[in-house]
Amino acid sequence: MINSVHNPLIKQSKKYHMKKYRYQGKRCLIEGFHLLEEAQKQGVLESVFLLKADPLYPEAHILTPHVMKHLTDTKNPPPAAGIARIKTSPIEGDKVLFLEHIQDPGNVGTLLRSALAFNFDAVVLDQCADPYSPKVLRSTQGAIFHLNIAQHDFKALKNMYPGLQMIGAALTNHATAPKPVKPPYCLCLGNEGSGLKEETLQALDQTVMIPMKTIDSLNVSIAGSIIMYAMLPSSLK
Repeated sequence: MINSVHNPLIKQSKKYHMKKYRYQGKRCLIEGFHLLEEAQKQGVLESVFLLKADPLYPEAHILTPHVMKHLTDTKNPPPAAGIARIKTSPIEGDKVLFLEHIQDPGNVGTLLRSALAFNFDAVVLDQCADPYSPKVLRSTQGAIFHLNIAQHDFKALKNMYPGLQMIGAALTNHATAPKPVKPPYCLCLGNEGSGLKEETLQALDQTVMIPMKTIDSLNVSIAGSIIMYAMLPSSLK
């Protein structure tokens, strides 16, 4: 049992709360049995920390509640935590979600979860809340381990994948209601307050918006999820 917060493994693992150490070590700290299970399914689970022994994780490190609370990000110590490797696979597939300057961790996490639910292959982020931060990881409910994740700006993405039809959510005069789209395409969503940057808007092939009567706009994670669903082929709805 590990009963000291000064244990070298605990000290190293706690560093993954900080973004620079996550990306230097290509590791992230996860909390809860569900995230452990999802990381294990994808072969990226590296270390496990538990408050009490569990036969599913025979090589887990057992921690005291005091050490678990020190290690993790939640107010009350979770029963389980772990270290998962951050995959660095290239962007693959013909359905890509691009997120530009989305700052709220809950929005980023929800959009990653919706991307997996609606059969997107990859998510590209540009200056968003870090997808491997504890708050985003919890919000994804493990979806992050099933997606290809990369960080590029719009110009780099378009240069790397010129065959993708670029479709953006925007309140413009030319925007139309979202409808089923045949891949390959990239759905682009912008900042909670200001939307997509003007230069991104100018480079899009198409803009879409959700028709509404009584309010002007929806939260980006809600709107993005609705649009992802609307773009599915009719046979999948």
